[in-house]
Amino acid sequence: MAESRTIAIAAIVIILIIVGAVVFLYTGKEEKTETTPESAPVQTTPTSPAATTPPTTKVKLVWASTQLVPPKEQAFVKDKLLKPFKEETGIDVEFVGMSYSDLALKLESEEKAGKVTIDLITELHGGLDYFASKGWLEDLSKFPALSGRTFPKVLEEYSRIHGIKAYVPWLTATYVMVVNKKAFDYLPEGLTVDDVVKGTEKWTYDALLAWAKNLYEKTGRKLLGFPAGPNGLFVRLLHGYLYPSFTGAQVKNFDSPQAIEMWNYLKELWKYVNPASTTWDAMADPLLREEVWIAWDHTARIKDAIVTKPDQFVVVPVPRGPQGRGYILVLVGLAIPKNAPHQDEAWKLVEYLTRPEVQVKILQEVGFFPAVQEASGALPEGPLKILAKGVNAQLNTGDSIVAMIPSLGGKGGEFKEIYLNAFKSIVLEGKDPAAVTKELKKRLLQLFEETGAPLPPPDA
Repeated sequence: MAESRTIAIAAIVIILIIVGAVVFLYTGKEEKTETTPESAPVQTTPTSPAATTPPTTKVKLVWASTQLVPPKEQAFVKDKLLKPFKEETGIDVEFVGMSYSDLALKLESEEKAGKVTIDLITELHGGLDYFASKGWLEDLSKFPALSGRTFPKVLEEYSRIHGIKAYVPWLTATYVMVVNKKAFDYLPEGLTVDDVVKGTEKWTYDALLAWAKNLYEKTGRKLLGFPAGPNGLFVRLLHGYLYPSFTGAQVKNFDSPQAIEMWNYLKELWKYVNPASTTWDAMADPLLREEVWIAWDHTARIKDAIVTKPDQFVVVPVPRGPQGRGYILVLVGLAIPKNAPHQDEAWKLVEYLTRPEVQVKILQEVGFFPAVQEASGALPEGPLKILAKGVNAQLNTGDSIVAMIPSLGGKGGEFKEIYLNAFKSIVLEGKDPAAVTKELKKRLLQLFEETGAPLPPPDA
């Protein structure tokens, strides 16, 4: 089972590399997202004639989503993404941004009560896997085919779980590093621009430390930054990047000697991290203000910096550790809850959201990459080339260790808190990493035992 899972993950990476390469070929000159007209739309055939026929009775869909929740992204969804859908179909949509734990608890309570109010769900693969395992999702194979778009075969296979077609692949993303080109003047000895941009064996976490130290010693400024604020995604760096890179796993080696080495490394690195990092939720603005010259974040949260100043930044693969180059592959899906009240109308929204030209608009506005292959041909020229090239380079590294976010239902928040508590105790408060990780691992393993969830790749 583990071997087939590894093959599936590798296949996803290969397919996304191909899509990324096509994206690269269709991008070029600078454009500003705010002032750029939409690219010429790709003509697609609606799912059915009803997809473009306003309903006879007024319907209001409830769309619950753990993605596109930050204020700017929600504004895009409500003001730009959904208005054309309502104009076309007459269907109103209420977009509700929620945390994963809140969504899991709400869905569970509604399914048990037999009174479901949510019509459509947007969530990561891990969460949807969990919901499907509980029998909370409709089998989408009962709906008409989505014509005019092609989903990569392996993404389709991932969406067919627990005996049903659980969700429609919608968006993909990852987390990368962004470098202000000024920082390349301060590279440590033995590391070249080519090493960083291509992600060679020399681009390691030790090299990152040497680079951050060199920047500090020569500029007097701490120019490395992370989104470690209250609503930042720093926890993903901890469990999906550093742990796999140093220990080869996200969970099972939580208190291993390799993990202790990792935490000691992070304590040393933090000496050269901008102290405002613990207040930042996203890195685009700190990059634009030049408070940092090197940053790590989700592709959607650094996209504004790339679009605003495309000549100033380079998107590069993350460094590698002793075990390889660990990183998270994000897969976002669209699902319909079991017994949802307006399923046909919800499917019309799915049809609209997966149109190639709509997927391109999402990439332009918030930085999530399309899940349909036809979107490649609809991409306009612009600074998205920089983002696409960096993502492609990361996916193309030969030492990849792909991590998937685990599915823990309502325990997902506690999973994140364990890693964040370890960071606070060890790095910010200086406590013994061996003692801290030994104590926290007990509760970490309990989460998987209580939910019955398998350990996430690369553990599995």
